Amino acid sequence: MVASMRFQNEETTPKPAAPLEGVRVLDLGQYIAGPGAAMVLAELGARVVKVEPLAGDQARHIGSYGESMIRAYSRGKQSIALDLKSGAGREIAWRLIGESDVLIQNLRPGAVEALGFGPEAVRERFPALVYLSISGFGHQGPSSGRPGYDIAAQAESGLMSVTGEADRLPQKVGVPIIDAAAAHLGAQAVLAALFGRSRTGRGETLRTSLLEVAMHLQATTWCDYLGGAPEPSRIGDGQPNNAPAAEVLPTRDGHIVLSAYAEEHWARFCRVVGREDLIADPRFCSNALRVQHRTELRAVLRDCLSAMTSEECVSLLSRNQIVVGAVRSYAQVLQSPDVQASGMLIDAIRADGARHAALALPYTLGDAPRATPPAAPSCGADTDAVLAALGFGADEIARLREQRAVA
Repeated sequence: MVASMRFQNEETTPKPAAPLEGVRVLDLGQYIAGPGAAMVLAELGARVVKVEPLAGDQARHIGSYGESMIRAYSRGKQSIALDLKSGAGREIAWRLIGESDVLIQNLRPGAVEALGFGPEAVRERFPALVYLSISGFGHQGPSSGRPGYDIAAQAESGLMSVTGEADRLPQKVGVPIIDAAAAHLGAQAVLAALFGRSRTGRGETLRTSLLEVAMHLQATTWCDYLGGAPEPSRIGDGQPNNAPAAEVLPTRDGHIVLSAYAEEHWARFCRVVGREDLIADPRFCSNALRVQHRTELRAVLRDCLSAMTSEECVSLLSRNQIVVGAVRSYAQVLQSPDVQASGMLIDAIRADGARHAALALPYTLGDAPRATPPAAPSCGADTDAVLAALGFGADEIARLREQRAVA
């Protein structure tokens, strides 16, 4: 009887609504930053319509990596293909905007204004709308008209100047980290504006840029410099003011990273590896001295750890509360029990029922399961459905297609 009652309660208890259920988002973005911000909102429950040119998001035309962008940042959306240069296409866009709570765009500078959909024009007609623009270099400075990609922001924000080895060329981060961060920070700004609108009834115009995001990601280093520290420079692994900190060390089968610069942690490390004599070594008995004698310190660290495997190092040091990480390949990351336990790996489901692996949002909401969104649609896959929801009849949709206003 108890089991039966529990089953009935589980069946009749409604599932909690997604946080953004009922919120409607119009995605005019290309590549990563704009579409990524819209994807975050989709995974939080918003209905997102992706407006693409008739030929599709530019990411669809740059090979397999571009297709991966689409899979990563356009899942959970509907796609409508519109010619926004045509009168009919623009009219459809205005009807979509009128039914939306949020509009997101990261088109090249001036493009959205030339089409008539800049933030001033849109919010004059729809003041409750939240409008997010993501640009390369901001909208006020002399570079406001420059196209901006992730790599340019890495270069001009100072990030590349501190990335790499001292005697080598400046290096970019290995992935488009600024684009990805702009997507999440853009979504964060939208959520704040939606919360504000719930109290005032007014929307907001939100602007961010890849340059600003790139600088924000370096906040600690920038604050150090602004506080009077010397110009930071490339030192490869390690940190300029602490040692051992972020040291990359060889092991028997790979590499680890190690940080143990607090005096307590350094002493603990020395005891754990059986080199208690290093605690009082005049070269290493303070953080400042370890920084001064970094070359000798690294030689000692290699002697202590290079005979062990990476996993042995991680096991030994972690259980003694010393910060350590194995440098893993993508294939090894997939085998990580921590990653497997996190639930980050999900299946995105295509319209034909096929599935492909994807990454979930990097947080959970209470006990709710992670979202399992539909896979990214093909360009224009939902054109008819979106138009029908706007009130267009089948004959009207057919005429729009004949006019090449939609595809």
